[in-house]
Amino acid sequence: MLMPIDRMLRPVKAFARHKLAGAGLLMLATLIALVWANSPWAESYHHTLHVDVKVAVGGMVFSKSVHHLINDGLMGVFFFLVGLEIKREILVGELSSTRKASLPAFAALGGMVIPALLYVAVNPEPPLRSGWGIPMATDIAFALGVLAVLGTRIPLGLKVMLTALAIVDDIGAVLVIAVFYTEQIATASLVVGLLGVGLSIIMSRAGVRNALAYFLVGFVVWLAFLQSGVHATIAALLMAFTIPAKTRIDGKSLVRRLERALSNLERVGAPGDHGLNTDEQQHVLAEVNVVHDAATAPLQNLEHALAPLVTFFVLPLFALANAGVSLEGVGLSALTGGVALGIMVGLVVGKTVGIFSFTWLAVRLGIADLPRGVRWGHVVGIGLLGGVGFTMALFIAGLAFSTQADLDAAKLGILVASAIAGVTGLLVLRSTSADADGSSS
Repeated sequence: MLMPIDRMLRPVKAFARHKLAGAGLLMLATLIALVWANSPWAESYHHTLHVDVKVAVGGMVFSKSVHHLINDGLMGVFFFLVGLEIKREILVGELSSTRKASLPAFAALGGMVIPALLYVAVNPEPPLRSGWGIPMATDIAFALGVLAVLGTRIPLGLKVMLTALAIVDDIGAVLVIAVFYTEQIATASLVVGLLGVGLSIIMSRAGVRNALAYFLVGFVVWLAFLQSGVHATIAALLMAFTIPAKTRIDGKSLVRRLERALSNLERVGAPGDHGLNTDEQQHVLAEVNVVHDAATAPLQNLEHALAPLVTFFVLPLFALANAGVSLEGVGLSALTGGVALGIMVGLVVGKTVGIFSFTWLAVRLGIADLPRGVRWGHVVGIGLLGGVGFTMALFIAGLAFSTQADLDAAKLGILVASAIAGVTGLLVLRSTSADADGSSS
């Protein structure tokens, strides 16, 4: 029975299911931030981000600006989801075996090392040198969004390769943040955070599957890491790795219990209309829910629940809060300055050269093979798409630079480089796919 609300929400659901939805919202949020920051209401943009939010719990007062809450708090949800995706890929996905993981691992390594070296070559002296981690990052939402534009013309293996590459890239970015962008460490707070992670591991081993229990422990771990000096997003990633990834029952038990539930439903009678169920019917349906929970790993449940939240709320809000760069007085000189130039060279040239050369090396050494249907032109294309840094690059830029001028230059370089890399990557992939179609016909 189609309800009025279903008709109203049908366009929204159709948009949410579209492969370009996430990238489209990110782009829209970026444009809004840029327009707002360069409008007569620019002061309201910056004022809103610096409003302090205070929460008092007993004698403790927690005070952070809106901008910090977005970058340290909401982005923790993003990193938690990244951690869940990494764990899933390691267990059953494209990183589950050495052979599978070799190609994306090599490609991602090249896509991190070469951009960092090129950035340092442009900016060899501190404090600008501290931005070397910025061009190492790839934005998976934008990169896969560009691939979605080409639809079925792109080999499935290429999409899998880019996804796995971006996952490995995320691992590298998180390690860089943890090791190189952590300054002073408060040992006591860090110990509390690590004890919380240990407690979560014990809960997982003991069979605890309640999401609320992990949230409460995770919140304490996040606060402890926030006070320790180690970036709080690392806490989110560590917590993700403690979430159980096993089901309580196997396939045979699942089928047997569902058959029993169906038999019970036939015995008590299936609901005949859209009214309330009888107690017996409700009991059978409750049993189906219990079977569903037992046959699904908490990791998959959380990943499924958080993906829309991150895609349609967290990342667009992060872009809105971080992409607002004032373009007043900005000319070519701003793009040829050290920070912006280093980032653009790193993202556009470094990512392409690094991903392509290390992929070629892995294939040449016999460590890995190109996926079926993937040509070297495709590898050049995803090398360029790897230069779409955006979300993670903006995040690292906020950690790397303390002065507003350097941070604005970094943001400008990221935005320009991401646009160049995305457009050129799309053109290269489109051309390569057209050539492949022509040669196969």
